Amino acid sequence: MADAPEVSRRSGVAPFIAMDVMRDATALEGAGGQRIMHLEVGQPSTQAPQAVRDAAARALEVDRLGYTDALGLLSLRQRIARHYGERHGLDIAPERVVVTAGSSGGFILALLACFDAGARVAISEPGYPAYRNILLALGLTPVGIPVGPETRWSLTPELIDEAERRHGRIDGVLVASPANPTGTMMTPAALAELSSACAAQRRWFISDEIYHGIVFGAETATALSSSADAIVVNSFSKYYCMTGWRLGWLVVPERLMRPLERLAQNLFIAPSSVAQAAGAAAFDATQELDANVARYAANRELLLTELPKAGFDSFAPADGAFYLYADVRKLTNDSAEFCHRMLHEVGVAATPGLDFDPERGRQSIRMSFAGSTADMQEAVERLKRWLA
Repeated sequence: MADAPEVSRRSGVAPFIAMDVMRDATALEGAGGQRIMHLEVGQPSTQAPQAVRDAAARALEVDRLGYTDALGLLSLRQRIARHYGERHGLDIAPERVVVTAGSSGGFILALLACFDAGARVAISEPGYPAYRNILLALGLTPVGIPVGPETRWSLTPELIDEAERRHGRIDGVLVASPANPTGTMMTPAALAELSSACAAQRRWFISDEIYHGIVFGAETATALSSSADAIVVNSFSKYYCMTGWRLGWLVVPERLMRPLERLAQNLFIAPSSVAQAAGAAAFDATQELDANVARYAANRELLLTELPKAGFDSFAPADGAFYLYADVRKLTNDSAEFCHRMLHEVGVAATPGLDFDPERGRQSIRMSFAGSTADMQEAVERLKRWLA
């Protein structure tokens, strides 16, 4: 009998631990009826806005919902472009907008359009684990750069130049503000300085802005304000509460549009038709969406006040998004084992820092406060009893 074909090495990328934790938590709920407090993933606990659901219902009744243009519906691209005028005072041409299958699809398209195999792309550690794994799966080289309190958990031109001296040419830089897992934001000046430094060194600069709209007093800036060559990735998932709709967008320099179009045609055909038909309505639902942000703010305040009473007393600055990145060295030297026990012994799901930082992650965990305030309060009470 012939040997089975070998599995591609690309399938050997590291697991997305937060999703594994969610799978285990869901299994516990299903097997024993245990009520789990879900602090492991960035999943808003509310539905998409009513206007979005109404638009989707209309589309299901009257629209054929066939393939759209690979770049997305022109009407949605126009609405996204107008959003940048309303939110940031920028005049963005719809011809620079690409609608994508969530931000994940946007990252794949942007990275393939910008880099050849083997190119080095700088990312922060801690940082969103899918950055590293997508880069590896595409044959690119992630260059993880440790960040911490001294730079407010953000990359700087100096850190990137040092990484280039150690690892060789850095071809691109990928940052997020607000960041996952820390929630920390770059100031407009810091974002502009980094994008300008990338332009001077002829590096692609990719700005992940999917948590825009979820901020707690900090000033929000888009990389488009300071760089005509920046590539911006955004999504309807987080602020717009449309995680399962799998809809996102890119704003890119015009010279990338035709390469991106060709890639999108072949890889994805087109984004979801029903999600696109409904997506434009999300931009006019800010009253409903800002009420969600007010709840996140209340959850954030509750956790920052009460978690120290359970022993969690050191966090990265949570300027935006809906995460707390907690230093747990006083409680454990193995965050993976700690999170496993926390889930199975007390029914609170959180993500170990190893998901975000392969070198230092054993000393940290991430908690999401995107759920209901009642769930946050219940999670805190369980942790207090458990760690008393």
